[in-house]
Amino acid sequence: MDEKAEGNRMNGAQRPLRIGLAGLGTVGCGVIRLLDANRALIEARAGRQLQITAVSARDRTRDRGVDLSAFAFESDMTALAERDDVDVVIEAAGGSDGPALELAGATLGAGKGLVTANKAMVAHHGLELAERAAQSGAALRFEAAVAGGIPVIKGLREGAAANSIDRIYGILNGTCNYILTRMESTGADFADALAEAQELGFAEADPSFDIEGVDAAHKLAILAAIGFGAKVDFNGVAISGITQVSAADISQAKALGFVIRLVGVADCDDPQNGTGRSALLQRVRPCLVPLDHPLANVSGPTNAVVAEGNFVGRLLFQGAGAGAGPTASAIVADLIDLARGDAGPPFSLPVAELEAMDRADPGGRTGRDYIRFTVTDRPGVLAEITAAMRDAGVSIESLIQRGRAKESGGEVLLAMVTHEGPERCVAEALALLEGSPSLTSAPLVLPILRD
Repeated sequence: MDEKAEGNRMNGAQRPLRIGLAGLGTVGCGVIRLLDANRALIEARAGRQLQITAVSARDRTRDRGVDLSAFAFESDMTALAERDDVDVVIEAAGGSDGPALELAGATLGAGKGLVTANKAMVAHHGLELAERAAQSGAALRFEAAVAGGIPVIKGLREGAAANSIDRIYGILNGTCNYILTRMESTGADFADALAEAQELGFAEADPSFDIEGVDAAHKLAILAAIGFGAKVDFNGVAISGITQVSAADISQAKALGFVIRLVGVADCDDPQNGTGRSALLQRVRPCLVPLDHPLANVSGPTNAVVAEGNFVGRLLFQGAGAGAGPTASAIVADLIDLARGDAGPPFSLPVAELEAMDRADPGGRTGRDYIRFTVTDRPGVLAEITAAMRDAGVSIESLIQRGRAKESGGEVLLAMVTHEGPERCVAEALALLEGSPSLTSAPLVLPILRD
C-alpha cells in the first residue's frame, strides 16, 4: 500500500461518525447517556469516535437531565438529513407515518445511514425503506425495534445465517407478560393487573397496542421477514390480545400443567400449488405453555425469542424487551456496526431477493386447544356443546366444569382441552354453537404451544 493510500485509510478510520439524533424522549436521552458513560469502550470497539453533532425535538427548552449544549438544534427533524455534519441519523421520535417516516425517507435518500427503534414504521414501511436504502447505498438498521436490548435481529441475520429457519416464536411484549404473570402469581383479574402495570410504568395510559397484540405483531412481522427472507407482511399477522383472559383461565391452566403467555409464532409451509412461493403463517395470540418449556419461566416485563434452525437447533434469546437502557444499547450497537463499515442487507437478503410469500391457511394445521365457554346454568348445555364437538370431529381430552358463583349471575364456566386435530374442526364446532342461547359470551380458544 503506498503512502497516500495509507494516509487516506488512517484519515477515514480516525474521522468521527457524526450523528443526528431525532427525538429526546426516554430513548433518545438514553443514547446520549450511554455514549457518555461508555465512550472509551464504545469508541475502542467501533475503531473511531461516535459524535452526536445535532439533535431535534419538539421543545428545545425542556430540562431532560442531559447536557445538550454541545449539539446543534433543529426544530424540524427532517433537517437532520440535510446537514453536512451528519453521517447517520437516529430516529427515536416514533410513529409509523408522518414526520418519522419523512425523516427516514429523506435520510436514506441522501445516502446517509438510518438507525431506528421504530417497530411500527419498520413493520408497515420496512420494504420501501429497504428499497430506498439499496438505491442510495445507505445503511438501514433497526435492532432496537424488536425485543429492546436483546440482539435477536443480529442473531438471526448474522449468527444463524448458515441455517434454514423452520420456526420463530416468542414472548414479544413485556406489558402483556407482566400482566399475565401477575395474574398467575397473585390471582388478580385482568383489569387489576393492568392497573398495577400502569402504576409501575410497564403499561401506557392507553395500553391498547400492547394488550390487543398489535405491538407484538409489529415485532413478529419484522422477525419473520428476516428469518424467512420474506417481504414484510404486517397485514398478514393474525392478532388476538389478552383482554379476554380471566383469572379463572389462569387457574385452569395451572391445574392442567400450563401457564398462559402471549406468544407470536411464524413458520412456513412448502411452496403452494405450483406457485413456487412458500406460504407464511404469522399469529399473535395467548397460548397455554407447558411448564417445562423455556417460555414458561419468562416472567415480568421480559421478552424471549426462540428460533429453530435446521443445523443449529433451538436458539433462545432472552432479556429486557424495553426501557431506556436496553433500547439505547441496541441503537448504539447498530452505530458501532456502521462505524466499522459492517453494513449488509437490513432483512438478511438483498431487497430484490426478498420473497413475496403467500399467506398460509391455518385450517389444516394440527394442534391441541384449551376452549373456555361461559354458559347458562341449566340442563342440556353440556350435551349441546359436546354434540357440536362430535359433529365437527373434535375429540375432547379433558373437561372441567366449575360450579356457579354468587357473583356469576347464574353463569357457569366450562373448560375443555382437545386432543390433537385440525384447526378447522374447532372452528366448525364453534360455528355450530354460534348464536346458541346457552352461551352467554363468545368462547375463548387458547392453543397449546407445541414443543
